Amino acid sequence: MSAKALCLDCRRRMYGHRHGKGAGMGIENDFREILRAATQRQRSAVRKSFQGVTKRRVSMVLAALDLNKADIVDVVFALLDDQLPSQFLKAAKAGFKFCNGATTAHIGAHVGILQRGGSLKLDREGRDYWIKPLGNVGAIEPVMFASDEVEFLPGHPIAKSPNSGYRLNPEFVEILRETTGKWRDLLGNWIDKDAIRKRLAFQARAATATAGKVDRKHYHLIQACIKHYAPHFLTGFQVLFTDDSDGNRISESEREALNTAGITIELGDAMPDVLLWNAETNAVWVIEAVTSDGEVDEHKVRKITAALARSGKSQVDFTTAYATWPLAARRQAQHRNIASGTYVWIADDPSKHYYADAFPIEDE
Repeated sequence: MSAKALCLDCRRRMYGHRHGKGAGMGIENDFREILRAATQRQRSAVRKSFQGVTKRRVSMVLAALDLNKADIVDVVFALLDDQLPSQFLKAAKAGFKFCNGATTAHIGAHVGILQRGGSLKLDREGRDYWIKPLGNVGAIEPVMFASDEVEFLPGHPIAKSPNSGYRLNPEFVEILRETTGKWRDLLGNWIDKDAIRKRLAFQARAATATAGKVDRKHYHLIQACIKHYAPHFLTGFQVLFTDDSDGNRISESEREALNTAGITIELGDAMPDVLLWNAETNAVWVIEAVTSDGEVDEHKVRKITAALARSGKSQVDFTTAYATWPLAARRQAQHRNIASGTYVWIADDPSKHYYADAFPIEDE
């Protein structure tokens, strides 16, 4: 389907990309508009093949890797889409296509709405089943859209960035596009040359290089919380887990620490930026490092407290950390969402933290 075949409003939606409040619903609405426009013109919202590759070919290649599952096939097919404009506004204007890099939400919407004709995207929490397996074999690689440079950079240097996405590995695309029986030889050679280890090493080097080009405020704020806040205000607590990067969000050492503390984190649980535990009191402390969003609000308190209650943790305290007073002031002037009974710490004024209390509301 050509963008020219759509009305101006639909074309704008195709090229649009929203972040922040209502972003997920906005993405779904954009893809529903693309589907609706195609249906009105009695056309399919997606082609039978992209870059000369059909779903049948994708299925055959994935079967050789023991990954021939419907969701994974459709994810690969989505990332082959070289017709739909990128869902990052600046990238679309620069001529980038969906295949150059798409977020988990974009991919889920492409599969759930465009390919399957539904009204909802794939559940983001299920990405461990339709993103991670492809990453494990090196079929996809992480990228981040740098809006200032208007380019897709390798790696996920900023944790939880809304610009983080994925694209297919070029070698894997070559295997998919091979029209003769030689694709099996290409795939075999790709595996035999220890592609996974080499690719992971390359991605690590690329991500390190990319980190020098982009802002890592979130990572550095988390490190400040660990190095400066916790030792002075949380005596007796040890760090169990930090969520300062993408990929495998819980490392083996962190999993062991969580097991020692008797804490189980399940798929769908809210993941704090820093999770600490006091072995003597069995108390838990949660820190959220805020650079763009993510304060400890009432909803987060309820959700994390309930998750930790499953592991027998009844004493849970929370801190929202900001890098500077101006950032804290801007955020709270707009949202005023710090939960009562939690703390606030400012990294550039580190010698004190503040307790948020609320006056009691009496029943009439």
